Amino acid sequence: MHPNHILEVGRRDLAATRLLGEPLPTLAPGAVRLEVERLALTANTVTYALTGDLLGYWQFYPAPDADWGRVPAMGWARIVESTRPELAVGSRYYGWWPMARFVDVHAEPNGRGFRDVGAHREGHAPVYRQALDTAADPLYEPGRDAEDRHALLRGLFQTAFLADDALAEQEDYGATQLLLTSASSKTAIALAELASERGQRVIGLTSAANRDFVAGLGCYAQAVDYADIESLPTEPAVIVDMAGNTGVLDRLHRHLGEALKHSMAIGRSHNDAPRQDIGGVLKPQFFFAPAQAKKRTADWGAERLNERMALALRACVARSRDWMQVESVRGLEAGAATWEALRSGQVPPEQGQILVLAE
Repeated sequence: MHPNHILEVGRRDLAATRLLGEPLPTLAPGAVRLEVERLALTANTVTYALTGDLLGYWQFYPAPDADWGRVPAMGWARIVESTRPELAVGSRYYGWWPMARFVDVHAEPNGRGFRDVGAHREGHAPVYRQALDTAADPLYEPGRDAEDRHALLRGLFQTAFLADDALAEQEDYGATQLLLTSASSKTAIALAELASERGQRVIGLTSAANRDFVAGLGCYAQAVDYADIESLPTEPAVIVDMAGNTGVLDRLHRHLGEALKHSMAIGRSHNDAPRQDIGGVLKPQFFFAPAQAKKRTADWGAERLNERMALALRACVARSRDWMQVESVRGLEAGAATWEALRSGQVPPEQGQILVLAE
């Protein structure tokens, strides 16, 4: 067995990265060892680090040194050693994995894979503790291209699906326009597709550099440069913020005034923007997707929720072939370079980055 290699990120300086080598310990009773195969690195991955203290993402895979963290990323891993007879060597799982060659998990088998029951994961929502067996995953699509696109889109699509569901449940708070910041982000595109399909007018707010890309997607009624925020109509509106840029939000809130019916905060793609107070009538409310998933599971049942999500996800993945190119990089050194490109906003919106660690 190879030694483990791990990419860590500075918890107080996300631009700092380091590669570590660790010996693999004897596998503990009740644990499985997985070899991480392929991970999606997206702006969403950076958001996990940005909100790591607030939402506990650093505790997914705790690092021994408190100044450094192991950022979870979505993708595929394969069991290479198991102390659980129900979890066979060679079986493959979709889930949140560290940027590492191998990972040991205290695993409790269930109907669709296993749940991480390590003490460090006890405080997390069930969706963040579940690894889905490819053979039993209701959302799985076979093939390398489909797997890569699922790794890049599935997690953020689920957030978009649940956010759209929460808005639809509230009849968009009476708004006649949905304003999405960071409109070129993959989460925003998924949400724009869903909301526009149900008849809502969706306006994408983006940088001048990405305006043509956003306008050409077809899911936005209009693409607006951040410089032109004050040109937006002051009609009843909901803001869904993927950017986390408080300067942009302050301008939006003040411009819309009482026309603003709800302000939903989801992402932090503008992670280096300076922080400031946000004026206006309302304050942003953070949207926590697992809470909406729990509500809908209670309302509909898990099977119906999965069926609806699977149908919508497959459509999203199919549409992504019109606008997203999948780019692969190999090895943790390349992963560190990709991390920095994502953190600093250097990855074009039409690219999806896959980190390959094993075939």
